[in-house]
Amino acid sequence: MKAALIFLLSITFSSLITAQEAPRQTFQEWLAELRSEASQQGISEQTLSALDAVEPLERVIELDNSQPEFVQTFTRYLSLRVTSNQVSRGQALLDEHAALLNEVQNRYGVQPHYLVAFWAIESNYGRATGGFSVLDALATLAYDPRRADFFRRELLTALQIIEDGHIAPENMSGSWAGAMGQLQFLPSVFYQYGIDGDGDGRVDIWNSLPDVFHSAANFLSNSGWQGDQRWGREVVLPDNFDYGLTGTRNRKPLSEWRDLGLTQLDGSPVPVVDGMEAAVVLPAGASGPAFLAYANFRATMNYNPSTFYALTVGHLADRYAGGGPIQRMPENEQAMTVADVRELQTKLNELGYDSGEPDGRVGSRTRGAIRDYQEANGLPMDAYASRELLDSVNAALNQ
Repeated sequence: MKAALIFLLSITFSSLITAQEAPRQTFQEWLAELRSEASQQGISEQTLSALDAVEPLERVIELDNSQPEFVQTFTRYLSLRVTSNQVSRGQALLDEHAALLNEVQNRYGVQPHYLVAFWAIESNYGRATGGFSVLDALATLAYDPRRADFFRRELLTALQIIEDGHIAPENMSGSWAGAMGQLQFLPSVFYQYGIDGDGDGRVDIWNSLPDVFHSAANFLSNSGWQGDQRWGREVVLPDNFDYGLTGTRNRKPLSEWRDLGLTQLDGSPVPVVDGMEAAVVLPAGASGPAFLAYANFRATMNYNPSTFYALTVGHLADRYAGGGPIQRMPENEQAMTVADVRELQTKLNELGYDSGEPDGRVGSRTRGAIRDYQEANGLPMDAYASRELLDSVNAALNQ
């Protein structure tokens, strides 16, 4: 859940202190005002004393600028998270906690191998929950004026969680983005979906596996998880496939994808289930693997709005169940740096393809500009930002 902030955060630490964007208040003045607001909302002085030592952390902003979804290729992202050791560890934990996971499945409809895959990706099976004070991290982000309201609400909610007795402030640890515990829940998600699975009167997603699994399943169930479906599958696209049909927003019934010539890896037709829709996802562009993504893929993206993340969770779950590696991974995939993407955006704009203000982030506007450029130049319309595309754009400008 920490990476659900991926598309909310793009600040640098210098932006906190530049003359153009400097907040009118000092940090201590700002914190005093927040403390007064929390008090008016019923937070006790005992809880508010946790703010006495809070200070902004430069490291929080440094980590924001090296988020893996921005600087890693899909090949690299997947290889770091799906290894033979991770698969065997997950299979062992599925057996060890089978009774608890089956109990959770019966209540919420989320299959055990998916829950363990989320657990693996979010915190390495509970072994890497982040070493930051959640209060410090959220205060750092809330002090920046551009997203002050969002993170101010999260910080106030974190104080309410402490007030309610779920966790002591000194034990409220998490990621640099303020996501907490083995699930990496933001405070607002914890507050809305946290479940006391062990019946001790507290929601403890740091130490209690019943609380961890009940809370994760409750969130996924409320995000549209379908307990009788898989997440998606790798497929083969026909030679004449229209890449303009790709993307998570372009969903079609499975029967339409089958009629368009999509097959399973062994060449058999794509299975069709009445009422099920899917989107074609290309995490590495037209030269990489293709996936049909179902409703559970979309539910996964509610946990973290990254296609890399959602594909990795689904694939890891498949591996627990005996599935094999992804078959059509690209060779020698090269990462686009933030500077590369900024250059691409700038040059697309120069060519008349509106990618918005160059910021080094590939959002929907940049993907639209890429797709328009590809269509105009007879390239596969996969909307994928690559070094090959940057070379093509540079060549077009130099003609």
